[in-house]
Amino acid sequence: MARILIHTLVFAPDGVSTSVIVSELAEDLVRLGHQVTVLTTEPHYNVDPEARAQQALRRRWRGLFYTSAYRGIPVWHTAMRPKGKRKLGRIVDYLGFHAIGILLGLFAIGRQDVVLAVSPPLTIGVAGWILAFFKRARLVYNVQELYPDIAITMGVLKENSIFTRLLKGVERFIYARASALAVICPPFAEAIAAKRIARAKIHVIPNFVDVDFIRPGDKANPLAQELGLEERFVVLYAGNIGMTQSFDTLLEVAGSLQDDPGLVFLIVGDGARRSYVEAQVSDRQLTNVRLLPYQPRSRVPDIYATADLCLVPLMEGTAQTTVPSKLYTIMASGRPALVAVDEDSDLVQTVRDAQCGIAVKPDDAGALRQAIRQARENPAELQAFGRNGRRYAELHLSRRAVSAQYHRLIETLAAR
Repeated sequence: MARILIHTLVFAPDGVSTSVIVSELAEDLVRLGHQVTVLTTEPHYNVDPEARAQQALRRRWRGLFYTSAYRGIPVWHTAMRPKGKRKLGRIVDYLGFHAIGILLGLFAIGRQDVVLAVSPPLTIGVAGWILAFFKRARLVYNVQELYPDIAITMGVLKENSIFTRLLKGVERFIYARASALAVICPPFAEAIAAKRIARAKIHVIPNFVDVDFIRPGDKANPLAQELGLEERFVVLYAGNIGMTQSFDTLLEVAGSLQDDPGLVFLIVGDGARRSYVEAQVSDRQLTNVRLLPYQPRSRVPDIYATADLCLVPLMEGTAQTTVPSKLYTIMASGRPALVAVDEDSDLVQTVRDAQCGIAVKPDDAGALRQAIRQARENPAELQAFGRNGRRYAELHLSRRAVSAQYHRLIETLAAR
């Protein structure tokens, strides 16, 4: 048994995918015999109202921080404003999160054996190292995104700018000082090893999906009935409406398929580009696109059950630095996937290994449109893809199997 401090930007009752994964991992580690404490933020990112009602936050020090309990696990929340578009404001929020979080970790939270710091942001690795250092604990740094690589790929940062070099220095500092690096796919491991980091400390542990909660469902479900989609062929995108997703290509394809009255594009979620997507749907008069806001987690099974084909569209070059966990949800739901991502990505490899869908080039409207048309004409093949994905998720991506990998890693580190 180890005493574990999980340090993460998002945690229940936030509903974003990373929060769900980390929250369920915390619960599983307790089930496996560990003592877990969580250090996170005030709910601010896709807050699940149902979960919020079940997890009361107690205000401390005039709102400087809060405390709660998630299924018996003590949780410390630093103050945090709702996620928005304020770039400078987000930097200030992160600095406050780190400053208050470190103070709480050092003076309010007791002795720990392992600190599990979950990125992003990159700087949480530094905060995790400080906490591990003073608590004489081992640091496990969980890499959900390769940063600053992803920002460079998207053109947000310039390759040789002073700020980029500073971030790369922070990255090297964290990688060198962590006792273990838990990365979510083999390409991440290769990329980090190429930075002269010892392979022995790099552990490939994928994100997981709760295959007991996400199950194949009937298309004639309450959500489909509410939206009038039971008899329509539904192409679904569900998740973060952010900067790495290729929405311009998706909307171009939707516009070119408006002559098909039986075809509907359903977009569910929130994010930095939500207002942009809404404006584009209106400006282009896309009558075959339905937009839904972020939905409570209890509705996720019905969202995927409503779909006939599920999209994972990433901009060219980004699939090497980020891996959307929505693919695993698609597979667990028994629905076929259509991934429009880089050929040499882990996403394409997973789709091929599992034989659970179709892969096309990113940012290619013609290829995406043709794939959707072919999919619609081959319902038997889509059903086979769905069955294959479900079977693969049960065998390789289940919550129990992945949590066991973290358990073994933590046991090994704590024993040292």
